[in-house]
Amino acid sequence: MEDYRPMQTIAHANLKEIVERIAQRMAAATERGKPAAYIPELAKVDVNRFGIAVAPIGGEVIAAGDAEVPFSIQSISKVFTLTLALEKAGDRVWERVGREPSGNPFNSIVQLEYEKGRPRNPFINAGAIAVADILLAGRAPEAAVQDILAFLRDLAGDDSIGIDASVAASEARTGYRNLALANFMRAEGNLEHPVADTVEVYFRHCAIAMTCRQLAKAGRFLAAAGQPDESQAAVVSQLRARRINALMLTCGHYDASGEFAFRVGIPGKSGVGGGILGSIPGIASVAAWCPGLDANGNSVLASKAFEELAQATGWSVFGPVPVPSDRD
Repeated sequence: MEDYRPMQTIAHANLKEIVERIAQRMAAATERGKPAAYIPELAKVDVNRFGIAVAPIGGEVIAAGDAEVPFSIQSISKVFTLTLALEKAGDRVWERVGREPSGNPFNSIVQLEYEKGRPRNPFINAGAIAVADILLAGRAPEAAVQDILAFLRDLAGDDSIGIDASVAASEARTGYRNLALANFMRAEGNLEHPVADTVEVYFRHCAIAMTCRQLAKAGRFLAAAGQPDESQAAVVSQLRARRINALMLTCGHYDASGEFAFRVGIPGKSGVGGGILGSIPGIASVAAWCPGLDANGNSVLASKAFEELAQATGWSVFGPVPVPSDRD
């Protein structure tokens, strides 16, 4: 029987060696996937990039590879917009958005029509558009966008975080399906603001650019039961951090969320910019990035890096992750 011990912290030197070794292997990998061509600006990103950063609770960030290169965080931003919406509207969020895995592509309109305009969860596109509508709260789009940026800058401790204007413009030019989702929800009474205003907030927060280091630091509150540092006030309650982690585990990789839980066992949220943000409760947050995607829209090498990290450290909510054998 496997020894399923509680997750353990790893000595800084040992963790640094693990992270650097993973970065070296990912840099040498030949199967890298393809960038998200349906957003023209993302199609231009070099798939040979790979970065990873680990932000232990109360410790120094450990980074390797291209961890200081900004990239478009895309749907990873939905973790932070959901957090803000829950702080502003509380459980009223769940009147407009569900909490179940979708089992369909992230931009599917079929399920939305079947469920009469109430998105299955806040991490698919329709769900995040509804969350953006909540954040508008009767204001101009720019005010909501600035709230999101201020929140991320505060979490990461870095005022340089901003929006990639080229990516935002590219999304606005080509985002017809997202406009269709928004219009359908508006027709069903699940958007309160003009569609143009709501999707502007959505497109712009998806176009936020961050490095792996910044992203890992920003997500540390989720691993730390809502309070990233003892000297800081709690970002959210312990219960809310737990629930956001649960949604990341069950819904964070679209219709491949079960596969990521099966192989990695870490709550995570992916984005079509090639990034993944992971939360290891009580231990650390992790960000990895490589722009090449698989058929489900998740980064091939960032996913692989998380799997290797879980195996090397034993960090998984389900217990240590042994190297698979032929019997597995």
